Amino acid sequence: MATDRVVCGSSSEIERGEEQEEHDSEARLLRDRFRLSAISIAESEARKSGIEISKVVVSCVADLAFKFTEGLAKDLQIFARHANRKCVNMEDVILSAHRNEHISSYLRSFSNDLRANASERKRTKETRKNDKTPI
Repeated sequence: MATDRVVCGSSSEIERGEEQEEHDSEARLLRDRFRLSAISIAESEARKSGIEISKVVVSCVADLAFKFTEGLAKDLQIFARHANRKCVNMEDVILSAHRNEHISSYLRSFSNDLRANASERKRTKETRKNDKTPI
């Protein structure tokens, strides 16, 4: 007599499946939010310029921007991993722009400005700390 058996995966397999499903759900949510933001920006710029853009074109531009951003994120992750780091830093971002000299120089300038502001804030904190005299 044959019996019907339901074979279930182990609890760790089920947990991995649930984690993957959650990850996919988050990825879809991020993609949708990105697309909505890109569409909003495109429509806003079109209004400012006084031109009309087809919804299909706006949607294609949003998808293209998302795919570009995905590729950029993967490149940044690879650069950080190559340097034996777990986090992406500004040098990775500058390196990712090496093909576009204008963007690369802009990012370097931006990075230098951030460093200057950070050191200025640090000096201000040290000055305030030294100005406090015990009573």
